[in-house]
Amino acid sequence: MAGRFAPRPTRTTVRGGHVAVPAGVPRQAAGPGRVREWVPGGPLDLGLVLGPLRRGPGDPTFRATPDGSVWRTSLTPAGPGTLRVCAYGGGVRGEAWGPGAEWLLEGLPELLGAADDPSAFVPRHRLLASARHRRPGLRLTRSGLVLESLIPSILEQKVTTDEAYRAWRLLVRKFGEPAPGPAPARMYVMPEPRTWALIPSWEWHRAGVDNKRASTILRAVRVAARLEQAVGMEPGAARARLELVPGVGPWTSAETVQRSHGAADEVTVGDLHLPGIVGWALAGDRDADDAVMLELLQPYAGQRHRAARLILLSGRVPARRAPKMPRWDIGQL
Repeated sequence: MAGRFAPRPTRTTVRGGHVAVPAGVPRQAAGPGRVREWVPGGPLDLGLVLGPLRRGPGDPTFRATPDGSVWRTSLTPAGPGTLRVCAYGGGVRGEAWGPGAEWLLEGLPELLGAADDPSAFVPRHRLLASARHRRPGLRLTRSGLVLESLIPSILEQKVTTDEAYRAWRLLVRKFGEPAPGPAPARMYVMPEPRTWALIPSWEWHRAGVDNKRASTILRAVRVAARLEQAVGMEPGAARARLELVPGVGPWTSAETVQRSHGAADEVTVGDLHLPGIVGWALAGDRDADDAVMLELLQPYAGQRHRAARLILLSGRVPARRAPKMPRWDIGQL
């Protein structure tokens, strides 16, 4: 499930109203970048919305700072960029640096869930009604970028989250480029497709990435342009295109489009823990499999991913009985 085991950034809730950037707002020493201010149409929790984009507490492409800001880097179609997002009054302020700055600011509303429609979700269980009531700022992000979610999702196949996060951190810091602008220390932009393709085999090994996952990433970056075009497709069609890459299965494609497309219905199957969590929350069945999970989520057709996220946010999960191996890709079995 997208972002469920990643620590969420500092919560900053925004409610509808006028954008007001108060005097004394901290400015970065390197000078201002391009700026965009945006007023969401309802409650917005930056931590819940952007949290799924964070790959562990040491993610070089994501940082939440004590002042409530969220920083992230992206390799955009226009080039690398750094984005800082913070909430003031009833609005959001985005500031961006680098060749990709304009692209990042143009996509700021969708990144913060403007294309999502939380009102389409109708809770049919008290647990979900309560979770939605307690988390009114949950919206589904749409990053508009495929590879930045696909590559770390591939790294997460069949390993612990800690192993996957370590691999992502080491590879991005060694082969990416420093974040443009006044980003916090040790932030980097993920490597370009060509750079991924040229990473030597021993560097994958040092990062703890086995040949199977490394080979899948190499196959993906060779068709990077075709995969990025999937952003313009419906989520189901986008998943089908991603799964044409050998080594990318239903788990990986779902984890990707949940982030790249803001796909409200693309529920993750093939996960070691999610079926049991959903089964326990909705039916008291901790041994539920994918088939049972999908049956339980059927009343939420069109919103199954949101339903699963709300279940995870509810905190109603069974005690673990297996080692922490939360992410599997049934396409690899």
